[in-house]
Amino acid sequence: MFGFIKKSLGKTVDAIKTVAPKKKSKISKDELEDILLEADVSYEVVEKIIYYLPASDTVERKDLFRVLNSFFMECEKAKDIEAKPVVELILGVNGAGKTTTIAKLANIYKKEGKKVILGAADTFRAAAVEQLKKWANKLDIPIVATKQGHDPSAVAFDTIKSAIAKGYDNVLIDTAGRLHNQTNLSNEIKKIVRICDKACKGAPHRKILIIDGTQGNSAINQAKAFKEIVGIDAIIITKLDGTAKGGALFSIANELKLPILYIGVGEKEDDLVAFDAKEYIDGLLDSFFTNEEDGEN
Repeated sequence: MFGFIKKSLGKTVDAIKTVAPKKKSKISKDELEDILLEADVSYEVVEKIIYYLPASDTVERKDLFRVLNSFFMECEKAKDIEAKPVVELILGVNGAGKTTTIAKLANIYKKEGKKVILGAADTFRAAAVEQLKKWANKLDIPIVATKQGHDPSAVAFDTIKSAIAKGYDNVLIDTAGRLHNQTNLSNEIKKIVRICDKACKGAPHRKILIIDGTQGNSAINQAKAFKEIVGIDAIIITKLDGTAKGGALFSIANELKLPILYIGVGEKEDDLVAFDAKEYIDGLLDSFFTNEEDGEN
């Protein structure tokens, strides 16, 4: 896992090296500020990090790790779900990678020996339905889909009812991702949530927001909007391998206080890895701190 996470931070590490080309055992707080801003950590969070570090003018790796890790420690923990089927509603704006992420999640569940069914409830875009159908065929996973423009709530209802009737373990439902400030989208998502509960009491059991990592801090306002519309239970960060804004995860954790379940590290069905805060932080710190154990320069 660590190899995947570290590899996904490649562009962020390259950006950090433009302001910190040489690794050190200790760095100044001014240097640290430059490094964090270069990695797209918001200024507010940078100030918070500096504040909680020891009063010394220089910063040691162990102290910085402790402060950075605290951002993820303060997030909610991913809740255990004992329902069958487990219904997960996938949310996010167009282009964030929802449909591909659904396929990757389905692939993970299938490899765990679970029976999975997909619901193509993004009926606003014909391309979204077709893309999900292609993934379903590739992964040999059933899908409930309809024509463009049909009621997405009906798709969600039929998917859940089919899962119950056939004994499926997991239901993944795609949703439309038009601009988050559109009233129609807000009402549509709220309706899907209500209908899910009618199909299976307590569903959706988890509402997962897909955040495009290439947008960095600018994605936070979108995330807040979705959280206000229907509430969000967890986050998946996509396209982390394609951006130099890897530090934005600290800002996302600070603002939303939600668990980050996975990060996307590529386009293939296996390119979704469980998020591990320690490995993520170490991947960043390795780019500008020497490793004291081996005297790396």
